Amino acid sequence: MNLVDKINEKYANPKVKEFPKFRTGDTIAVGVRITEGNKTRVQKFEGICIAMKEPGTINGHFRVRKISSGIGVERLFPFHSPNVDSIKVVSRGKSRRAKHFYLRSRSGKAARIAVDYDRKE
Repeated sequence: MNLVDKINEKYANPKVKEFPKFRTGDTIAVGVRITEGNKTRVQKFEGICIAMKEPGTINGHFRVRKISSGIGVERLFPFHSPNVDSIKVVSRGKSRRAKHFYLRSRSGKAARIAVDYDRKE
C-alpha cells in the first residue's frame, strides 16, 4: 500500500457504503450537515442530479440542481465529504444522458424529466 492509498483510506467517508445507487436524472434529497456557530444540524437539499464524476473514487462528486423561489440553485457534493450526511432517492428519472446541463436553460414543463417506473435499483 502506497502513501496515496493510506491518505485516501484515512479521509474516506464510511457512510458512502450506505448511500443508495442513483444516476443522473434522479431526484434525490441530500442531507447536508450545516454548522452555525457551535451548533450543527442536518438540512435537506432536494433536486435533480444533473452530473456525476468518478462515482467510485475518493475524487468523485455529484451535482444537484433545484429551483428555489424561481432561481436555479446548484450544489456540488463530494461523495467522501464529512458534510454529506445522507442521500435518499425520491424518484428515478428516465434519462439517456450522462450530463443534464441543458436543464439550466429550460424552465417550467420543459425542465421536467420523465419518471422511470420500471427501474427498481
